[in-house]
Amino acid sequence: MKNDCCCERTKIRTDEEKKRLVNRLSRIEGQIRGIKGMIEKDAYCADVLTQSAAVSAAVDAFNRELLSSHIRTCVVSDIRNGKDETVEELNELLKKLM
Repeated sequence: MKNDCCCERTKIRTDEEKKRLVNRLSRIEGQIRGIKGMIEKDAYCADVLTQSAAVSAAVDAFNRELLSSHIRTCVVSDIRNGKDETVEELNELLKKLM
């Protein structure tokens, strides 16, 4: 497996992966702008909360996709290279996401 991570804590992503992640973030950004517009137009609270829940679900999906990629590439590579501290870093990351 090619090591796509390095000591400077960067991640080399394929153009396809970047495009998928940026597209997800752009949709989330649009949803946030939509909610802002709803607030400015005095939309009903339940309607705003419904849209907010949709944003939360979209962020969760983004996090799942990024985490999956991180585990398959960075974490596996680090463990194979003897960097066992990556397991603890992953545990701390999972605590933040849960």
